[in-house]
Amino acid sequence: MKISFWGASHTVTGSCYLLEIKDKKFLVDCGMFQGNRLLRDMNYNEFHFSPREIDAVFLTHAHVDHCGLLPKLCAEGFQGRIYATPPTCDLVSIMLPDSAHIQEMDAAIRNRKGARMGRVSVAPLYTLDDAGRCLEHFRAVPYGELKQIDDSVSIRFRDAGHILGSAILELFVCEDGKTNKWVFSGDLGQPHQPIIRDPEVIDGADYLLIESTYGDRLHEEYDKEEALAKIVQDAVERGGKLVIPSFAVGRTQKLLYYFYRLWKNKKMGDIPIIIDSPLAIAATRVFVKNVAEFDAETTSMLEKDRRLPQMPQLRFSQTPEESMAINSLEGPAIIISASGMCDAGRILHHLKHNLWKPESTILFVGYQAEGSLGRRLLEGVKRAKIYGEEVVVRAKLVSLDGFSAHADYKQILAWLDHCHPEKIKQIFVVHGEARAIKSLEEKIKTAYGCPVYAPFYGDKAVISETGCKIIPADIPAVKTNRDMEEALQLIDAEYNQWRKKLLTAVVRDPKIMEGTIKQAYKGMRYMKRLFKDYGIN
Repeated sequence: MKISFWGASHTVTGSCYLLEIKDKKFLVDCGMFQGNRLLRDMNYNEFHFSPREIDAVFLTHAHVDHCGLLPKLCAEGFQGRIYATPPTCDLVSIMLPDSAHIQEMDAAIRNRKGARMGRVSVAPLYTLDDAGRCLEHFRAVPYGELKQIDDSVSIRFRDAGHILGSAILELFVCEDGKTNKWVFSGDLGQPHQPIIRDPEVIDGADYLLIESTYGDRLHEEYDKEEALAKIVQDAVERGGKLVIPSFAVGRTQKLLYYFYRLWKNKKMGDIPIIIDSPLAIAATRVFVKNVAEFDAETTSMLEKDRRLPQMPQLRFSQTPEESMAINSLEGPAIIISASGMCDAGRILHHLKHNLWKPESTILFVGYQAEGSLGRRLLEGVKRAKIYGEEVVVRAKLVSLDGFSAHADYKQILAWLDHCHPEKIKQIFVVHGEARAIKSLEEKIKTAYGCPVYAPFYGDKAVISETGCKIIPADIPAVKTNRDMEEALQLIDAEYNQWRKKLLTAVVRDPKIMEGTIKQAYKGMRYMKRLFKDYGIN
């Protein structure tokens, strides 16, 4: 058996793993790359395998970084089935057409600009028709059901507690009379989230792929409702809009849950709450259809109230005209819009109209991938280019940790404990940026002493009776990335040692703090000058 890593390898997006079992080929996920331009351009590359040769796809959940390239896969010849949980099948029926609409709109905009410059027109990554045909390949498999795929492979989905329908994949592979159990964590959710059930524990595995989005971080423990109430109150007092970039699936529904509780308990007034995302509106309807998948607390609340929560100030903005009208709305309002990383969608219009206003507040409640506009704003850029226009950043920027649907490293390790990691033959750490992956890799090695590897894009692992052989990717760009990562990790280690010494010295003698800060800034400016010749500033 072989497994190749064609996405979510030293990055958090583009999840895609190719399994070669005897004469069959399977994919686990086929996601879209998101973030900076270099990553997004990878969506237009040819697949490193023939879509016609793929026998089936096993999809962990409906976020586009896991399912977003499935229409492209189908358009290029895939003819098999795509297996997912019933709620995931419901969600992709709205997610993929929405993604296709974005691809068509982006291509149209690029072509209008390109025509004025004499450039050749470009085709969208895929079309609405491609997305529609792709949906015909989906087959629903309920949680807990063991599904036989062929003589050698069977699968079972377990609840990952990330978003509605998200799954941990158990894959059983029978070769030469022996069965190996593979576990793909998918995106593990935080325990004790509203609405969503906690991640199921898995009893043992032979091979494990585990995500590491928050592999180097811990979520803050605090009263989320109280923190949200304070931010709303501050926005009202300042007289501006509270703009919340939010993922349409999962995060928007969680925010509505919290706002309902605040309103019901009289911790916030009747400030207008506007959901400006057709996808989020459609996703909310899918949530309503799948109330049987809710956790016990939410189910109890629904049974007590005997109806779905309703707020008189809640508005849904469906049409472009309704969306544009929000910009002329006077007074405070809460605007929730996608995309959550501010890379596309109606949120860009709201940022364009509110970033420059000192009375506005931009609240981030989710992970912001490296290179995304959301990440750049949080990192302190003074200006942002939106739809070709430079917008100065004067709004108040706030980030609430803990709203993420991803488990932090302690929660990941607590989940891993149940898998009996000391007995696992090989663990692969995936779906994380370099620092998060390295951190989780070291934590697992230290805690359990088991074999751990963090694959790069295109790496392959060959599984045999003698063990697991890693074959590094023979791709120049990947080799460069690998070598650079190793060098940067050494520099990081040196920096962390220096940082500890500096903090210790200042604590011992506070009088030197002002001088050390000045020297640190001088060093930062010197670093910028060093790399200016490489176009890095």
